Amino acid sequence: MSDSQTEIKTHTPYYKMRYVAYVLLTIVSLGLPFVTIDGHHIFLLSFDHMRLELMGTAFDMQEFYLMPFLLMLLFIFIFAQTVIGGRVWCGWACPQTIFRVFYRDWIKGALLGMNRRKNKQKDKKMGAGEKRVKEVIAFSIWVVLAFIAAMNFTWYFVPPEDFFVYMQNPAEHPILLTIILVIAAFLIYDIVKLKEDFCAYVCPYVRIQSVLYDDDTVYTIYDEKRGGKIYDNDNKIDERNECTGCEACVTVCPTHIDIRQGLQLECINCLECADECTKVMGKLGKPSLIEWRSKNYFKTGKLSLLRFKTIAYAVLLIGITIALFIMGSTKETMLLNINKSNRVYKIEGNTVSNDYQFLFTNTQDDGHQFMFEVVGRDDITIERPTEPFYIASEMKVKKVVVLSTKEKIGKSQDVTSKIPIIIRAYAVDAKDTVFVTRKTIFAYPPLKEVQ
Repeated sequence: MSDSQTEIKTHTPYYKMRYVAYVLLTIVSLGLPFVTIDGHHIFLLSFDHMRLELMGTAFDMQEFYLMPFLLMLLFIFIFAQTVIGGRVWCGWACPQTIFRVFYRDWIKGALLGMNRRKNKQKDKKMGAGEKRVKEVIAFSIWVVLAFIAAMNFTWYFVPPEDFFVYMQNPAEHPILLTIILVIAAFLIYDIVKLKEDFCAYVCPYVRIQSVLYDDDTVYTIYDEKRGGKIYDNDNKIDERNECTGCEACVTVCPTHIDIRQGLQLECINCLECADECTKVMGKLGKPSLIEWRSKNYFKTGKLSLLRFKTIAYAVLLIGITIALFIMGSTKETMLLNINKSNRVYKIEGNTVSNDYQFLFTNTQDDGHQFMFEVVGRDDITIERPTEPFYIASEMKVKKVVVLSTKEKIGKSQDVTSKIPIIIRAYAVDAKDTVFVTRKTIFAYPPLKEVQ
């Protein structure tokens, strides 16, 4: 037995590796919404509570400055993996592809024994009545799975612990119910009727890939040197070339293309054609004519993964990730907005007062008593409020604050002085851990106006 024959027989089919990836991604997708760290989710974008939870850390709406970085990280990652491995996302991780495999290959194929593209004779022998019954069974199973998938999607925006409470009285939550119904209806139509046409004609990613590819991008490619350019001879197979013309690669393709014509927008890199060609050529003791390779591989025999583009994408991904961790680690333990009132100041004898509006937000999981102080200014006192005030978890409280001074801290006889001050707000029972500082000004009138 030759080395090539041994390699062919021990080669793990791509479809088996894809199925493992599909199962793992499905488990992660279903399980991730239930995973929490210190009571916070790994990822949750809650419009109900106006909060982002990321890696166990909660961010209030005013801290949504992280979202652009998350989106940049997502898109740059997709672009990077496209430059390196072509449309590997489409064939190996896209929900559209995973759902189609569930419905087409596992429900209709493995479970019900119909629509087996690799054994169409068995499908043809099936009676019309039997086929109709199995179609209804397959459709019914997919309807159930579509609703599960729709609910799974909403769990990233409505946490499961709230979702199941809401669904006990769905009529009281019409928006959530409508979203689930719309998503489920789309998935049913998409997977049963639209099928792979979604990949070829609807998905915008297919148009992006052609811009990102280069000669070192790894994708599903047919070896013309060995197989020959069969379409240059009126579709006739040249006996001098290795391609047998069996068209197994065409029959098995989910997007109904002929990979031998070269790179096409419809190709989703599922590599089912490579698996079929491996079987056919393996019987002849030869390696597959269709491989996951690059154009330059057939010239040099090497895959060039480290190049300027990939290094640049890696630097961007690492930089954005570091920025996310830095900003996440400096997250404030509470929120405070300070607005100066329209009245610049008030004078009563030798006392000058300034009015403010403080908007406090308790982002902690527990309620606290809160108060604040003017940092480093014994000459400016808090006139109002005089006592700490309670704020429940995730609640906002607006307070009218009056700061005053009896000292002549102004700097000019003729114009108003704007004196910078620092406000430190804190939880009374956790003064050193739950606090925030803000800069504002204290307006002091011209000295000639003060007694």
